[in-house]
Formats: sequence, structure tokens, C-alpha cells
Amino acid sequence: MLRSVPFPYNARMPFHPPVPNRLLVGALILCCAGSVLAQAPAKPVFADGQAQPVPAFSNSSEWIKDQLWVETEFDSDKDGKRDRVHVCVTRQKQTETEGLKVPVVYESSPYFAGTSRGDILWDVKHELGQVPPPRKPSAPVEFNPNRKTISNGLLREWLPRGFAVVHSEAPGTGLSGGSVTVGGAPERLAPKAVIDWLNGRAKGFTTFDGTTEIKATWCTGKVGMIGTSYNGTIPVAAATTGVKGLEAIIPVAPNTSYYHYYRSNGLVRHPGGWLGEDIDSLYDFINSGDPARRARGDELYRNGEFVSGMDRVTGDLNEFWASRDLLRFAKGIKCAVLMAHAFNDWNVVPDHSVRISEAVRGKVPLVQYFHQDGHGGDPPFWLQNKWFSRFLYGVENGVEKGPLAYIVRERAPGANRRERAEPTPYPNFPNPDSAAVTFYPQAGGASLGALSPSGPVRLSVLESLIDNVGLSAPDLAQADSSPSRLLYATPTLQKPLHLSGTARVTLRLAANASAANLSVYLVQIPWTKGPIGTDNLITRGWADPQNAKSLVKGGDYQSMLPGEPLQGGKFVTLTFDLQPDDQIIPAGKKIAFMLLSSDKDFTLWPKPGTKLTFDLTSAKITLPIVGGAKGYQAALQGP
Repeated sequence: MLRSVPFPYNARMPFHPPVPNRLLVGALILCCAGSVLAQAPAKPVFADGQAQPVPAFSNSSEWIKDQLWVETEFDSDKDGKRDRVHVCVTRQKQTETEGLKVPVVYESSPYFAGTSRGDILWDVKHELGQVPPPRKPSAPVEFNPNRKTISNGLLREWLPRGFAVVHSEAPGTGLSGGSVTVGGAPERLAPKAVIDWLNGRAKGFTTFDGTTEIKATWCTGKVGMIGTSYNGTIPVAAATTGVKGLEAIIPVAPNTSYYHYYRSNGLVRHPGGWLGEDIDSLYDFINSGDPARRARGDELYRNGEFVSGMDRVTGDLNEFWASRDLLRFAKGIKCAVLMAHAFNDWNVVPDHSVRISEAVRGKVPLVQYFHQDGHGGDPPFWLQNKWFSRFLYGVENGVEKGPLAYIVRERAPGANRRERAEPTPYPNFPNPDSAAVTFYPQAGGASLGALSPSGPVRLSVLESLIDNVGLSAPDLAQADSSPSRLLYATPTLQKPLHLSGTARVTLRLAANASAANLSVYLVQIPWTKGPIGTDNLITRGWADPQNAKSLVKGGDYQSMLPGEPLQGGKFVTLTFDLQPDDQIIPAGKKIAFMLLSSDKDFTLWPKPGTKLTFDLTSAKITLPIVGGAKGYQAALQGP
């Protein structure tokens, strides 16, 4: 219900004044009421558990803007002084004129000041296990020292609803001091410092190197963070510090591990759409700070720590990468988490969000939102609004007690794009009714072998493929037969089948080379031509057979055992997970398990010719099927 100002009725006043005085008394009542209404301070208004626009907060020309630099607790450029980060505040005039105190919606980013427009990528055409050719130097990011604001994002959504908005620039970017570290500790501690400042625990200054302080006396101390991609990574990073005052976060497609972003189960793997990108590339892409300070960061990080730690030769996990994995610090998360991701995000793959959600489940309020499109995609605004109204204003709207998962379902063939504002609610993700069903490939994968839950082949069956990076995964899935892939499929589904969770594969293989890429796809056939999406792709994953000793049980890859060169003809067994998914496979499709070597959209590009041989007696894939084995059999039998 909308909150309103009560009518100033005086109980001692006669309900029916004498007739001669009615006009006078009525005029006095209206005058007093108008005076009270005019003088009443503006306050946030809530309906259906959501903050509503308030006219008194909505005139953007009256908003107050503060620019400042918050002193942090670290010195990323090692110049002997604590770094200061650039912050801009936008708040309602009533926080100055009426003593209004408001919570904050906060976004931090390394992108606000611009990014490099030059070539930042590595050449992917080189042999596995060899030292890569040098990366070309990229064009420096232009620097503008006269910027008076950071971003106008979020203002029109949240200022009228009674929230202040804060933006900050990541260390080493824009007008912030320090150096770019790409996932280093400063990226966790910089937003913590801003939240500390909003709570009176850190100092803010009116200039980059001045001594005049500015304080956030207008803030309630409650903060919610939001952002997408790198901007979504930073809320998770801040939350891992356990900083007091950070009450809620809405990370959208966050990168929670730079190893998982640039590597996969021991394999050098690139983010979708950015073939050849690595952590030093991203450094160059965002290094927008003062040029006078960039050389120091180049020396310490890009040309120092990154060169010694990133390892594009083996792709193995080491301490350099492990220190940039937020799962290591997830025990520190104390705030409410509304996690958002897309199941067809092949830039920041969905595992990034799922792994953090699993780590905090049962410990903090958690709701997950997923959709079926690509990178990015906010939760519907009503859900964001309820989240921040609940945890920043204390509105008891039950948002954390209702459905714990919202999933935008697949589009019907020929239909318009379904609005992300209309997700289907579920008790949780993975679907609680999902159960693992194991399938075994049968002979004939060069054309099309069977995929059956009845058990592995009993006699030794060896099937081989020849690596050829010139053939794309869609090409291979559509081919009637190919020497460069193996394909195994279920019978045609007679009614839809719902998958929800994470598929896991076990493979026993040998190679005629010391190193090989391994790519695994779960697809729908017949493959529907067009963009990769829910009409053709289910999920996929990648691994390095050299790391077989670490790949023994699936789950989140955390092993620092080094890979070992493959011995010609010697079989190794490895188990690993594909990317999480929630998808309804329509009737008329088959579910197909496809094996290939190099993936031209994600892996390095060795010369064609490496032969991989698979022992089908030890091959299997476990699928998370809603309804389990009975659900699968029902889908085969039809209505």
C-alpha cells in the first residue's frame, strides 16, 4: 500500500461546527492541511514491496553531485603511499536540505574511462606445449584528466526511488590512483574502502592528493552493489571481504576466477568472442589511468607478475591464478546475493556464477536468475527493486523466501524473443527434481553411434578422430560422418525433456602426440542452422588430457598438479564437468554427445593431424534429468 501523509484531524474539534462557522473552519482546515503537506519532508514510498518513484526526488537538475577520492588500505603501485580511488556520488537534494538519509546503489568498473581500441590479442596459431609468438603491443588508452563525473548509469532508476547512486573507478583506471592488477587483491579492497567511507570508517578527499576531507553524513550506511561482467565481478570481490554495510549484491555474469576465464581443466582456452585474449591482454584493454603512472604498473604486473605466472605453454593452475579466484575467499561473503547469468554465455561461462552460488547456499539469502541468451542480461527490474528494497530499506517483501530460482525459458520456434522480465519461477537451481542419469556411447561414432543408459559396451571398442581446427563444431555436428569428430545420440524424443544441472563426462583416450586439445559438446540433432543457441547447443566443456592425474572426479578444478606429456599409444582416463545448464529439449530432437579435439572458437590452433583414440568401454556422460531415469523413459515413450 502507498504510504500517505495523514489528514491533520483534531479530535477536540466538533465534527459539525455551527453553520455560520463552517466556511471559516473549512478554510482553516484546508490551510493547515496544505501547510503540513507543503512542509512534510519527502520520504521513500513502497508498494508491493518495491520502492516507488517520488516526485520530490525525480528532478535531475536538483540532484547533488560529489566528486572525491577515497583512501584505500593498499599501495598497488608500491610508491610508498596508499592508493586513492576516484568516486562520484549522486544524491537527492533532500539529503542536504532536509537531513534525509538514504542507502546507496553502487557500481564500480575499470571501463568507465574508456578502453584500448588496438589489437590486444595473442596469435592462436601455434603448437601445443610450445612457447607462443610474442604478442603485438597494443595502442594505449586515451587519458582525459578533466572528467567531472564517472557515469550517469543507474541514476534514473534509483534516485527517484530514494537511493543515492555511487560510482567508482577501479585502481589504475581513469582518475583513480594505483595500478591495474586484473583480479588482484586491490580489486577486492578498493570497493571495500568506498563502503567503509560511506560508513565513516575511511577517509575521502576533495582532490586526488589533497587533505580536505569530505564525509558521507547523508548515508544510512547500507549499500547494495550491482554491475555486469567486470562490473559484476567487483560486487562479488567486495563481498568476499565481509565489509560491514554491504547488505546486498546483484552480480550479472561475474567473472569469479581468471583461471576459469582463460583456462579450462589445464587447457589454454579463450573466452568466446575474444579468441587469443589472456590476462595481460585485458590489462592493456583497461589500463586507462594517468600515463605518468602507467610505466610503474607495466613493470610490476604486465611485464612482471603476469609474465612469470600466466603460463600460456602448459595452461596449468598455479598460485598466480589461484590468488585471482574469488571462490578462495567466498567464506567472507555475508550479504544477500541475487546472482544472474545466461546459460548461453560463452564469454563468462555460467559456471562462474554457479560455483559462488553453491559456496554461499544456506549461509546467506540467495536467489538465482538465469536466461537463455548470451553475455549480460539483468534480472527484471521488479526483482532488483525488491532485492534492494528488502535489504537496504528493510521492507518485508518476502523476496528471499519465495522461489529461489527464476529461469527464462526457451523461445518457441518462430516466436518473438521472450521478455526477460517474465522468467519461470522454480524452487531452486538445479531443479530439486533433477537426478543424474548415466549414458554410454556405443560403436559407430564416426557417423552416428547410439547413446544409451543401458550400460557400456562389453567388448573393447576403440574409436578415433583426427584433429582439424579448420572444421567448426557446428560443421561437425551437421556432418553425416567425419574423421574429425565422434558423435553418439539418443533415440528421438517423443516429448520434451528437461535438463537442469551439470553434466559430467569420463573418457579414456590415447594420442599420437605429446599434447592435444579435447573438446566435448552436448548438442541437439538434427542441428538447427543459425546462431549457436538453445535450438542446437545444450552445453560444452574443454580439458587437457595431460592433466589426467588431476581430472579424477569432476567438480570445480582446483588442482595444481602439473600436467604430464602424453605417451604415444598410452591411455589416460579423465573426468570433468561441462558447463551448467537448464534447458528443455523439445520433442523431435535427439540428444547427442560429440567429441572433437581443437575448437576453433576457443582453443589454440595446432596444425591438423593429431589422432585421438577413445576406449568406449570406459566412456560415459552423466546428464541431470528432471525426473531422473523415469523422466527420460517417459520422454522416449511420448504422450
